[in-house]
Amino acid sequence: MREALEQLREIAGQCAGAPVWSLPDADLVCAVRAVHDAEQMLAAVKLHLVREIDGRSLPIAQEAASTAVWLRARLQVSINTARRMVDLARVLDERPVLDAALSSAAVNVEQAQVVAKAVHDLAGEVSPDVVDLAEKTLIAEHADQEPAVLRKLADRILAYVAPEVAEDADRRTAERDEKRAEQTRAFTLTNNGDGRFRVTGWLDAEAAAIVDAALDPLCKPDLDRTPAQRRADALVEICRLALRTEQLPDNGGDRPQIALTVPYDVVRKQLSHGQLDTGERLTAQQVRRLACDARILPVVLGGDGQILDVGQSRRLFTGPLRRALVVRDGGCAFPGCDRPPQWCDAHHIRHWADGGPTSLGNGVLLCGHHHRLNHRGEWQVRMAGDGRPEFIPPAYVDSERKPRRNVYHRRT
Repeated sequence: MREALEQLREIAGQCAGAPVWSLPDADLVCAVRAVHDAEQMLAAVKLHLVREIDGRSLPIAQEAASTAVWLRARLQVSINTARRMVDLARVLDERPVLDAALSSAAVNVEQAQVVAKAVHDLAGEVSPDVVDLAEKTLIAEHADQEPAVLRKLADRILAYVAPEVAEDADRRTAERDEKRAEQTRAFTLTNNGDGRFRVTGWLDAEAAAIVDAALDPLCKPDLDRTPAQRRADALVEICRLALRTEQLPDNGGDRPQIALTVPYDVVRKQLSHGQLDTGERLTAQQVRRLACDARILPVVLGGDGQILDVGQSRRLFTGPLRRALVVRDGGCAFPGCDRPPQWCDAHHIRHWADGGPTSLGNGVLLCGHHHRLNHRGEWQVRMAGDGRPEFIPPAYVDSERKPRRNVYHRRT
């Protein structure tokens, strides 16, 4: 075998170094197919070797923690790739039909992994004969399907090969998946230390459907944000709406709220930065945005940070004034935006820290995305002569910078 592998290495090297620009179209297609098939056959050889190495416990003898760790160091692959190799090698050793299919390139490595998972999942649900039939069916009848399609077929294979037990097996599988999802549900918000927080977690199907239904209306495509950015913004908007409803339970004897500390003289003169009660610093732009439509609790600090006085909290743009904004703007007033008023903040056109009044003529409704956009300063908002807000675009959007309005919410 060693001699054959050396010859194979030499032939592969010759092929890799051969120019392909002169090949006719038909030969190019045939060559790609031939190389791909050879690649799958060689993958089967590699997996046979991995299985033998694993069976002999050579990695342990060489003081490796596992066969996967040993492969990672020897082949310079990721640990996940190494683990998949070890897992598939073990399956091929137990499933000669699948092994023969990969060795003859009837299936590729990705397809073999799909079939391997399918037979593993079925093994605890049905008899060995049914598992064998499912394996043969997937290989013989569906090997022409890409892995994603093959995976869907594998999920339904039991209904095809053994319909009399499929319904009961599906029920048990669904119950098992539901129990696992319920037990492993999780949500984690981790400070990355660089101004970002990582959101991770697991939900069951029902909870995921609820979250998706809430996020979807806020994730409409636009040119400014990627899909991932739209989903992140939507999550924050939903939480802002929940805080605004006043229906959340008390937290420490008070309603849930954001506590923000800003030096007193800076608030009076010029904003620079702020600090949350969790310790994270916010830029002046973020402070202004939070202050637009929030409960403000003035706290006067001495030079050493000692609290000298705590004022009364006050709300901005609430009650009749908030309702007047809703009647006038109908929702986000930014041109082209269709966000309803419940998703919007009331923004001071002239900021309150700069002496801007909390009045109908100095307020405008903006959704979270356009609120952030406005605070970046590229777009300007002003009140027109008819008492309605209009927006002046930056020069790169319109060189003439003609004022624009939102006509989506117009009632007349």
